[in-house]
Amino acid sequence: MAKGRVTVREEFCKSCGLCVEACPKKTLRIADHLNPKGHRPVEQFKPDDCVGCAMCARICPDVVLTVYKID
Repeated sequence: MAKGRVTVREEFCKSCGLCVEACPKKTLRIADHLNPKGHRPVEQFKPDDCVGCAMCARICPDVVLTVYKID
Protein backbone atom coordinates (compact mmCIF):
# COMPACT_ATOMS: atom_id res chain seq x y z
CA MET A 1 0.00 0.00 0.00
CA ALA A 2 1.28 3.46 -0.90
CA LYS A 3 2.19 5.88 1.82
CA GLY A 4 1.92 9.64 1.80
CA ARG A 5 3.71 12.66 3.12
CA VAL A 6 2.17 16.07 3.73
CA THR A 7 4.10 19.33 3.64
CA VAL A 8 2.65 22.54 5.02
CA ARG A 9 3.47 26.11 4.13
CA GLU A 10 3.12 27.06 7.77
CA GLU A 11 3.40 30.81 7.25
CA PHE A 12 0.06 30.79 5.37
CA CYS A 13 -1.93 28.34 7.55
CA LYS A 14 -4.81 29.96 9.47
CA SER A 15 -5.59 27.01 11.78
CA CYS A 16 -9.09 26.48 10.39
CA GLY A 17 -8.85 22.73 11.07
CA LEU A 18 -10.71 21.66 7.92
CA CYS A 19 -7.81 19.44 6.86
CA VAL A 20 -7.63 17.81 10.28
CA GLU A 21 -11.32 16.90 10.05
CA ALA A 22 -11.04 15.72 6.41
CA CYS A 23 -8.16 13.31 7.01
CA PRO A 24 -9.59 9.77 7.07
CA LYS A 25 -6.54 8.38 8.89
CA LYS A 26 -6.30 11.29 11.38
CA THR A 27 -2.62 11.92 10.68
CA LEU A 28 -2.88 15.71 11.04
CA ARG A 29 -3.29 17.98 14.05
CA ILE A 30 -3.03 21.63 14.95
CA ALA A 31 0.49 22.35 16.24
CA ASP A 32 1.40 23.91 19.57
CA HIS A 33 3.71 26.55 18.06
CA LEU A 34 2.64 29.76 16.32
CA ASN A 35 3.40 30.85 12.78
CA PRO A 36 4.50 34.45 12.01
CA LYS A 37 0.85 35.55 11.75
CA GLY A 38 0.00 34.20 15.20
CA HIS A 39 -1.88 31.09 14.08
CA ARG A 40 -1.11 27.51 15.09
CA PRO A 41 -0.40 25.70 11.80
CA VAL A 42 -1.35 22.16 10.99
CA GLU A 43 1.28 19.43 11.23
CA GLN A 44 1.50 15.79 10.21
CA PHE A 45 2.13 13.94 13.45
CA LYS A 46 1.53 10.35 12.29
CA PRO A 47 3.24 10.20 8.88
CA ASP A 48 3.34 6.39 8.82
CA ASP A 49 -0.49 6.28 8.78
CA CYS A 50 -0.89 8.65 5.81
CA VAL A 51 -2.16 6.98 2.63
CA GLY A 52 -1.63 9.99 0.36
CA CYS A 53 -5.32 10.48 -0.46
CA ALA A 54 -4.92 14.30 -0.52
CA MET A 55 -8.32 14.96 1.06
CA CYS A 56 -6.59 17.48 3.30
CA ALA A 57 -5.10 19.39 0.38
CA ARG A 58 -8.38 19.44 -1.52
CA ILE A 59 -10.34 20.97 1.35
CA CYS A 60 -7.73 23.58 2.38
CA PRO A 61 -9.12 27.04 1.48
CA ASP A 62 -5.65 28.59 1.50
CA VAL A 63 -3.89 25.85 -0.52
CA VAL A 64 -1.09 25.43 2.03
CA LEU A 65 -0.85 21.63 1.91
CA THR A 66 1.01 19.49 -0.61
CA VAL A 67 0.65 15.71 -0.54
CA TYR A 68 3.29 13.37 -1.94
CA LYS A 69 2.68 9.69 -2.62
CA ILE A 70 5.52 7.41 -1.66
CA ASP A 71 5.53 3.88 -3.15
